[in-house]
Amino acid sequence: MQPAAANVAVVILAGGEASRFPGKLESDAGGVPLLLRVYRNVRSIGPVYISANAPFCEKIARELDCAIVPDLQPGRGPLGGIISTFESLSQPLCFTVAGDAPFVDRSIFNRLLEAWEPQLEAVLADREGRLEPLCAIYSREAFLREGRSELGRSGAVRAVVERLAHRRVSFPDERALAGINTIAERDALLGPHL
Repeated sequence: MQPAAANVAVVILAGGEASRFPGKLESDAGGVPLLLRVYRNVRSIGPVYISANAPFCEKIARELDCAIVPDLQPGRGPLGGIISTFESLSQPLCFTVAGDAPFVDRSIFNRLLEAWEPQLEAVLADREGRLEPLCAIYSREAFLREGRSELGRSGAVRAVVERLAHRRVSFPDERALAGINTIAERDALLGPHL
């Protein structure tokens, strides 16, 4: 039995340092800043919470109608951001998406939700055998249970997933889950920008 979508919070991870592409979340992604594109793609799913380490530029901040949650574990990568955000919300399930994934949208969420079963603690996207832990639905409680202890170890989201009862959902379209880490990747996915 699948959970009601109303029980799901959306968590956008936007606290990374973007050392290979400074300012990438504010960069043009088809006429709109990348972070706003991701936000618009997923905001119809449920209440949105954005994990962040710093304020956003005015153009982005003006349009975001959601909670911005400070990463209380800065420097701990996505795991720290997920834990900080999951601790601040109450929904039992959380759909996580990277702030640099311009094609993740409600259709991807729906495919993950369809695979959910009561005994599971996570349903994750899989791209050609590679787990995509930042495109997943997690049981908030189970993730916090395992994630808090992982912070003192490797700090890897994948390590948390290994300890959760999970299912993978294959997405053969590699572009659907693509994230942008460099200007070249952005241009390859979205076309060159000036």
